[in-house]
Amino acid sequence: MEQDLVVNEIFGPTVQGEGRSLGRRCAFLRLGGCNLSCSWCDTPYTWDWTGASESGVAHDPRKELHRRPVGDVLAELLAFGTELIVISGGEPLGQQERLIPLVAALTGHGKEIEIETNGTHAAHPELIAAGVRFNVSPKLSHSGDTLQRRIVPEALTSLSALPGSTFKFVCQNTRDLDEVAQLVATFDLSSVWIMPIGRTADDVTKHMSELADAVVERGWNLTTRLHTLLWDEKRGV
Repeated sequence: MEQDLVVNEIFGPTVQGEGRSLGRRCAFLRLGGCNLSCSWCDTPYTWDWTGASESGVAHDPRKELHRRPVGDVLAELLAFGTELIVISGGEPLGQQERLIPLVAALTGHGKEIEIETNGTHAAHPELIAAGVRFNVSPKLSHSGDTLQRRIVPEALTSLSALPGSTFKFVCQNTRDLDEVAQLVATFDLSSVWIMPIGRTADDVTKHMSELADAVVERGWNLTTRLHTLLWDEKRGV
């Protein structure tokens, strides 16, 4: 018997705001729950029930989390009519076994699937076999989580070995790039993307301008946060 998914929100059509698929029309499935507690998290409503993040707001899991049957989630995502489905969170790989039947159904309908993950979970073989692409975002020290919580060597090593994986790092300034370089070298990461921190369009633009030249010099890719530039912190777009 299939288990329900713990869903925060489903929305679309919209555009992928980050990384290699920046600007592509898509639909989003945002799952609830996360094993990390980044201070600057832009989706604290998926996990922060105590006001631990910078926002200081204690969100209500009774309002934010909803148990949804896979069939209902599938029907809602297909109704958007997008080629690309992005599964985000929170941390979606925290409930990846429950995602398997949904992913199988979506790929059966010819959909492309990207999963946004913090890189602390190795991907289930059935998700890999389905051709899911993983957008991995290991967290740096400025997240506030300990190294042991945010960097899981076995998980990063396995994700880096998958074709199509990309690695996206949220950075505040050029000093953060040295920390990124250490992780890239240690885990032999390729397809590296640097993304500026920021919950507002002004913040994103400011940090991206500070980072751009140094990112190019290191041979990495630069991504903005398109959804933030367009809609700031508005949800469901």
